[in-house]
Amino acid sequence: MKLLFLGDVVGRAGRAAIKERLPGLREAWKLDFVVVNGENATSGNGLSPAHAQDILAAGADCITLGDHAFDQRDMLTFIEKEPRILRPINFAKGAPGKGFRVFNAQGGRKVLVAQILGQVFMKRPFDDPFSAIEQVVKTHPLGGLVQASLVDIHCEATSEKMGLGHWLDGKVSVAVGTHTHVPTGDAQILPGGTAFQSDAGMCGDYNSVIGMEKAEPLRRFVTGMSKGRFTPATGEATLSGLYVETDDRTGKATAVKMVRVGGRLEASGPA
Repeated sequence: MKLLFLGDVVGRAGRAAIKERLPGLREAWKLDFVVVNGENATSGNGLSPAHAQDILAAGADCITLGDHAFDQRDMLTFIEKEPRILRPINFAKGAPGKGFRVFNAQGGRKVLVAQILGQVFMKRPFDDPFSAIEQVVKTHPLGGLVQASLVDIHCEATSEKMGLGHWLDGKVSVAVGTHTHVPTGDAQILPGGTAFQSDAGMCGDYNSVIGMEKAEPLRRFVTGMSKGRFTPATGEATLSGLYVETDDRTGKATAVKMVRVGGRLEASGPA
């Protein structure tokens, strides 16, 4: 199976890049299933129902969220109506929506998608991600009920993302990090057959500070004082993510490639 995961969509620039480029990538790379993290797509804070529909219409099969899952209040009700949107499994016990789901892919194949939130350096104490995902991967083993599985690891610390990646090795097809908006250069297949990257990066304008116009972040770094809100940068975005090929029989990854399309970063993707 050919899978594409795209990192955090940031603002209008990220949405425009998804709309413009994702349909062509689906066709050119013959993708079977696409997951997009959309938690910063609406003004850099959360995801609105309208913008979620735009991302799905562009070719995403599933949208994951993150710690900003419900910054747009309409998502509290919309997520119950739209099964293709997932919030973190360990967000809160009473949160609406689901933290994992099995989806239908091309050819009747099944794909499990789940998302977990880290605890290190996060602004609020989320439940333990290891125990939160443990039962899910136990009941959806590789080579069993699903042909592939992907876990979005939404964490601040790369060490925590790497720890979760190694813990998930051999249990899922893909374990990929999000949240910090900067693509790491460690895309690999771990010893147990799981494709891993510490952070997929963002779908946004890289002439920025993690997707935001530079002036306000720099003011706060230099003076320690704020003068306004962060606003997403609006230059041409780079689509950043991870391309993975898996074996339908075993569910293990057979190929992995970092993805960077458009914008300022050096291009990368499957041949």
